[in-house]
Amino acid sequence: MAHTNLNDIVAFLAVARERSFTRAAAQLGVSPSALSQTLRGLEARLGLRLLTRTTRSVAPTEAGERLLRAAGPRLDEIDAELTALSELRDTPSGTIRITAHDHAVRAVLWPALARFLPDYPDIKVEIVAERYDAGIRTGEMVAKDMVAVRIGPDMRSAVVGAPSYFARRPRPKTPPDLTSHTCINLRLPTHGGLYAWEFEKAGRELRVRVEGQLVFNGTAPMLDAALAGFGLAYLPEENVQAHLADGRLVRVLADWCPPYAGYHLYYPSRRQPTPAFALLVNALRYRG
Repeated sequence: MAHTNLNDIVAFLAVARERSFTRAAAQLGVSPSALSQTLRGLEARLGLRLLTRTTRSVAPTEAGERLLRAAGPRLDEIDAELTALSELRDTPSGTIRITAHDHAVRAVLWPALARFLPDYPDIKVEIVAERYDAGIRTGEMVAKDMVAVRIGPDMRSAVVGAPSYFARRPRPKTPPDLTSHTCINLRLPTHGGLYAWEFEKAGRELRVRVEGQLVFNGTAPMLDAALAGFGLAYLPEENVQAHLADGRLVRVLADWCPPYAGYHLYYPSRRQPTPAFALLVNALRYRG
């Protein structure tokens, strides 16, 4: 144990969290074989198996889970404190990790970053799925214990399908009708489960879990699949307006899709913002 160093623990945490040597190696900037050798050395020195390896997956053992629970939060705290030291520099710096799906990145995050980053060359922004400093969601999906900063205008969703799809199926008249349709699902990065389509009319709210052959983790491939006639898609209205205008898509259930609170940046209320983070929040803040 005397020869175990912090880099070995960091390597273990990366693999345990990513459940993949390939992804963890890319995150750490080393080769998968070198990372595997590091972990085997750590296990040999501890005399314990920390990871269960198969050809398809990697998972912590009971001992590995214990080390993950004990060491993970402590190293996260150290990382946060090192980041906070940037306050002592004249120039704001540091890496800000944000989780967001593709539409949020294109619609609100990237336009703001394109204006913001040239003025702050020592600030880096990473789009990640885990271990993030902040996330982007629509206002209604932000947990109550989070600080939420509005970063975009109100939005509206649209249920759309190609004319070729409706040539084979009747148009749904109410949201429950969707259960008899082929739909294109979305899996959000921080949710894990499939997104339930949300509707509202005359004060009545409905959430419908739909079925279909396709599940994507972003709206761009969902739009492509809908255009190709593979089913109905529930997408941001601005993504489909041009296709509705030229007749490549048909909209249904429009009266069940009122405007809703747009994108918000959210982060834990206990977080002590670094200068870099505070500057980015201010740059993203919606002033419309």
